[in-house]
Amino acid sequence: MSSFSSQPATLFDRRAWRQHRNRAAQQGCADFLHVEIAERLIDRLEDIRRPFDAALDLGTHCGALSRALAARTGIRNIVAVEPAPFFLNQFGGMRAAADPDLLPFRDQSFDLVVSQLALHWAGDLPGALIQLRQALKPDGLMLAAIFGGATLVELRTVLIEAELAEENGASPRVSPTVELLDAVALLQRAGFAMPVADADTITVDYPDLIALMRDLRSMGETNVLAARRRGMLRRATLARAAAIYAERFGSEAGRIPATFEVLYLTGWAPDTRVLE
Repeated sequence: MSSFSSQPATLFDRRAWRQHRNRAAQQGCADFLHVEIAERLIDRLEDIRRPFDAALDLGTHCGALSRALAARTGIRNIVAVEPAPFFLNQFGGMRAAADPDLLPFRDQSFDLVVSQLALHWAGDLPGALIQLRQALKPDGLMLAAIFGGATLVELRTVLIEAELAEENGASPRVSPTVELLDAVALLQRAGFAMPVADADTITVDYPDLIALMRDLRSMGETNVLAARRRGMLRRATLARAAAIYAERFGSEAGRIPATFEVLYLTGWAPDTRVLE
């Protein structure tokens, strides 16, 4: 498992992350991945036959998961949490502007915590998971979906090669990730009981590199590493990256694949109540 910083601000540019998400909200949010992953999270929730009175949706984005939760019987109250105000302003009901690294909730506030595609931006993932466990009532459930290390491996490969060839250096692009084999240990470290982790892969085809990068921008999933190189890619670099992508990964139909590895984390807050 790659290590996460104990000082979140040193890993990711938090201001840039909020700005990118705000821009995505303003320019027309691309939410097809969020819709798909929300359905897969809800499928896991359907296997649990119990009501959840109060639920926290961490990283609300375009609201796909909140809508899916609202449609499920047994969930009465949903609190939407999102660091980007332009996303958050699209919702009524209970909401809070907050970062995954700094949650503003009292201990034992929720029966259910769900999060999709937000926790991989936590600068201190173990610390964020501890906060989520503390926010759960005894015997409360956490379900989270985060990107794994194989996500966009094709794009990262071609951009690094193109930058090295055209600019004699490459911008940092690889964020720390959790490997599936280490995910259960991470949940245990955060204090969760009965931890479970599994993964699947979603592959999306695009006509070209520009279309892929446009979607990532509309998702708010572009590079915000604090050590990244500022500024736009040079045209020559972008052209070379597109050529490498098409040659190495392209299909006979002239399209390119983009791989998204999704890890699903499940854990329960220990029930410390004394049975009488």
